[in-house]
Order: sequence, then structure tokens, then C-alpha cells
Amino acid sequence: QVQPVESGGGLVQAGGSLRLSCAASGHVFDSYAVGWFRQSPGKEREFVASVSWDGVNTYYADSVKDRFAISRDNAKTTIYLQMNSLKSNDAAVYYCARDRFSGVVVRTPDVWGQGTQVTVSA
Repeated sequence: QVQPVESGGGLVQAGGSLRLSCAASGHVFDSYAVGWFRQSPGKEREFVASVSWDGVNTYYADSVKDRFAISRDNAKTTIYLQMNSLKSNDAAVYYCARDRFSGVVVRTPDVWGQGTQVTVSA
């Protein structure tokens, strides 16, 4: 299967916004929960947000709740992460992922994108 491709990362000032996209080919995301993770230098990859297969249920890390919004467009096999009020500690490489088993929440990711860099300046 082809690796999903993230886009939309870049440099933004603190307090600004970015919208990340993750596009998959074929049926990679069909019927599965998908989500976003991030990793900054020297830290482990951490969960950011997840959305159920039908787009109804969303889950967020406490650190991004009320600032980030995850969504999916199943017709386009694409997921999005709208990031608002960005902070310096949001800077990281952001990865999209699909859960191996669940259609509800990403707990056991298996398919990963290659990542997109988000840099937040003071």
C-alpha cells in the first residue's frame, strides 16, 4: 500500500494557525479510525487527535483540546488537522496514522505518513 502523504506544515508565529492535510490513496483509511501524532526532538512520539471512521467521534490530547480540530473527508480519503492559537511547544513533526483494528479511536497505529514539519516562532 502507498504511504499517506501529509502537507500543510510550515513556519508560523505563535498565536497563528495552520491546517494540515493527510491524503491516502485507495481504501487505506476506509472503516478505520485515523489520527495525528507529533514528535519533537528528544521526545517520544505523542498522540494529538483521532477521529472515528465516520467522522462523528473525535478525541484530543489535553494539550491541544479547544485549539485543534480534526476532521476527515472520506470521499477524498483525506484527514485534516486545523491548528489554532499555536504555541512554541506545538512545534514538531506531525504524522498522520491509521489504527490497525479500531474504527473508533487510534490506539494501535500501523500505517503512518512521512511527516510534515511545524515550526512556531515566538
